[in-house]
Formats: sequence, C-alpha cells, structure tokens
Amino acid sequence: MTRQPILKSLSLDFNDRSPAATRRRRIVWTQRARHLTQLGFALFIILGSIAHQTAVEDGATPSIDALCPFGGIETLWRFVSSGGQYVPKTHLSNLVLLGGLVIGTLIAGGAFCGWVCPFGAVQDGLNGIRKRLGIRPVELPAKLDKVLRYGRFVTLALILYQTISLTRLWFADLDPYRTLFGLDWLFEFNLLTSWPAYLVTLAVLIGSFFVERAWCRYLCPLGGVMSVLGRFSLLRIRRTAGACTQCGLCARPCPVKLNVDKASVISSNCVGCLACVETCPRRNALEVKLAPAWLPAPRAAASDTMKPAA
Repeated sequence: MTRQPILKSLSLDFNDRSPAATRRRRIVWTQRARHLTQLGFALFIILGSIAHQTAVEDGATPSIDALCPFGGIETLWRFVSSGGQYVPKTHLSNLVLLGGLVIGTLIAGGAFCGWVCPFGAVQDGLNGIRKRLGIRPVELPAKLDKVLRYGRFVTLALILYQTISLTRLWFADLDPYRTLFGLDWLFEFNLLTSWPAYLVTLAVLIGSFFVERAWCRYLCPLGGVMSVLGRFSLLRIRRTAGACTQCGLCARPCPVKLNVDKASVISSNCVGCLACVETCPRRNALEVKLAPAWLPAPRAAASDTMKPAA
C-alpha cells in the first residue's frame, strides 16, 4: 500500500461520524489517558529510586520500599502486635498508602492496577510490543486459568508468614517490582548475590510477554488482596442482559481475560482499564455504575435497550 492511500484512510476515519468510528476514537483516547497516567506514576517511582541510589548520605531519601502499599500489609501485624514498631525498611508511609489504597479500592475496585501500578504499566508495554511484532498471545485453558488465579493468595500467605516469622521484608529479595524499579541492577549490579531476584524478574517479564498480565492474574499478592476488597467496591461494571447482543466484543480487549460478555457484575479481578466499556457497541449494555455487587442489578429502560451507541 502506498503512502497516499494510507493517509487518505486515516483522514476518512478521522472525519467519519459513524457510531463505529466514534467508538474507535473513544477507545483510543481513553487508553491514551490511561497509559499517560501509568507513565506518570512510573516516572515518579523511577525518579525516587534514582534519588535514593545517588543520595550522598544513607537514608537521606527513602527507597521504593517506603513507597509501596504492600509494605503496609507486610508491616501491619508487627505494628499492631508490638505497639507501633515497623518491619525494617517499612515506614508510616506504607500504612498511609495502604489506607489510601483500601479506600480507593472500596470506591473504584481495581483501578489502581490499571491506572497507577508501574509494574502493570510494564506488562501493558510488553503486551504492546508483542502485538507490534505480530506474536500471538498464549491463551491458557479456562479451567487452568481459574486454578492459577489462586496463586495470588498462595503467594500472599507465604509472604505474610515469612515476614511475620522473620520480622523482615522476606519477599523484597525476590519481588520483581522492587528488583526492576529499585534500580539496584543499574547502580549496584551483583549477579553473585542477586541472581535469584534477577531470575524471578526475568521469568515474570518473559511470562507476561506471552501471557497478558500474567503477574497480575496469577502471582501478585497485592492483587489478591484487592480482588477481595473489590467485591465491596461502590463502582462496578455491570452488564445489562436485555441490551446485550452477545457479540463478545467486550471480552476481547480485557487485559486480565475476564468473561465480561457473560457476567452480570464484572469480576472484582477487573483492573479498571475500561476497554470493555468503550468497546461495547450497545448503549446501556455495559456501564460503570454506582452499584455495589450486593445490590440487585438495576433494570434498564426498555426504550434504551434498542438504541445503538452514539
């Protein structure tokens, strides 16, 4: 295809006012906003790590251990049981961030994973690279996928047990997020002592390249906590069966591969990327609503269910 037809097709799509074209543009801009937000938080963490690594005096600037809400979960038991003491390398900031995350999750579910988490941004970036290379993702069988999702809770239980028993951040030596964003591999590379962390991180990155958001779906301990809290969130994505045509379009872009097209209330494993909502071609079929899962699904007006998306 020559350059001129390509430019012509782009121009036609830009000026196309059809519902399908409008929906495509909406998807693009929503995802651009999400990726820019992710990039902003990732840069904040990276700049904090650089400041910590280049500080002249030890402890002058906090490491990313103090900027992680999961550190609040790890240190919470000792803080309560010892009357205010923290697990080494954690701080009051961890508990503050944990509190903010709990409140945010109870309001908006797993939006932190889709809009804030830097490691989630890395996985989205790997997915984008894979698509550009034309490599098909690995799709796990539904039954295996369902079983592997419990791995998050196994990881969570193991980390909490070890942290409470040893009174230290046991998982910090293996955490792929900390390994990647802590920048020790850049400033203090040591294959002899840090090879387990490098190996785990490399395995997670390779796995997430071929299986979209593999870390989030199967191993992330914070994701396990949020999936439980997310069941009580005020904002939920709901599907109105009467307006749904069972086209299945909404399920295709889901990064964590949820059965969006079959559920009445979308699973609390949702990362809040909104790709499913933006993709849905039917008005009122799939919406973000202030409607907790414990409330009955609101009935859509009959006149609305037959209207095409604007």
